[in-house]
Amino acid sequence: QVQLVESGGGLVEPGGSLRLSCVGSGTMFRTNYMAWYRQAPGKQRELVAGIFNSGATHYADSVKGRFTISRDTAKNTVALQMNSLKSEDTGVYYCQAQQRPFGYTSWGQGTQVTVSS
Repeated sequence: QVQLVESGGGLVEPGGSLRLSCVGSGTMFRTNYMAWYRQAPGKQRELVAGIFNSGATHYADSVKGRFTISRDTAKNTVALQMNSLKSEDTGVYYCQAQQRPFGYTSWGQGTQVTVSS
């Protein structure tokens, strides 16, 4: 079983930056994919960015060029660097770990990101 804890959320003005971090514990050695999701008020949870053990990444169109996902497998961490933040980036950000293709999916408790002046 994998446990995930996010940190780094907060209030930032439009155009600002934040860095989210997620630390995993438990059977992290079986994790071969990690991702960040977000959920805005009244909306469904959506994928923001994902990263495979190979280092391959993918991003939602809305964050391409602004957000960067990175992973340190030795430290069991995944980070999301968010630049040029917009009000529409506001939401609760969740860390996810998966053992693909047919293994577990684990979620963190979420961290609030608010972009507002």
